[in-house]
Amino acid sequence: MTDLHDIIIAPVLSEKATALREEGKYVFKVQPSATKLQIKDAVTKLFNVKVLSCTTLNVLGKVKRVRGKLGKTSSWKKAIVRLAPGEVIKVFEGV
Repeated sequence: MTDLHDIIIAPVLSEKATALREEGKYVFKVQPSATKLQIKDAVTKLFNVKVLSCTTLNVLGKVKRVRGKLGKTSSWKKAIVRLAPGEVIKVFEGV
């Protein structure tokens, strides 16, 4: 996992993530094997911002029923990154 784009998969765009953005926190879907330090370095280098902290959590997949058959969505890892005051990630602006 040396490539920064492999560590951060996608931004999470939800109501809760939007509310956290007002506090200077940004939410990303990341590789399940990524550590907090790797995530912090990847966000710092990709977006040129200063990261104060990184919180990670594993989101378990939900059981879904399709046409009477049971299935399960994939589990994934979420990272909540807190930036220094005044720092903004431009990609999220206007979303």
